[in-house]
Amino acid sequence: MLFRSGLPACVRIPFGRGVCGTSAAEQTTQRIEDVHQFPGHIACDAASNSEIVSPLVKDGQTIGVDNRLSIRITDGEAESYRMLLDQLDRLRQND
Repeated sequence: MLFRSGLPACVRIPFGRGVCGTSAAEQTTQRIEDVHQFPGHIACDAASNSEIVSPLVKDGQTIGVDNRLSIRITDGEAESYRMLLDQLDRLRQND
């Protein structure tokens, strides 16, 4: 199971299910502009329309995900998020 913060209905999400589970299973960042069009989307927050999720990977294993929900994710926000994740990756490599 995949653990993430959110409303109680979204505490555990199986790998491969929804945006978070897909990110975890594929170990790829998922940037979804319209979550309502994503097959199998799990609606934890009805106000969210966009989602960006990146896997947290250590020693080749997914240990969780970082999930950002938004009404709309701008290109600037996505780029800032990518830069933050790059810095976290560098820190994990030096761990």
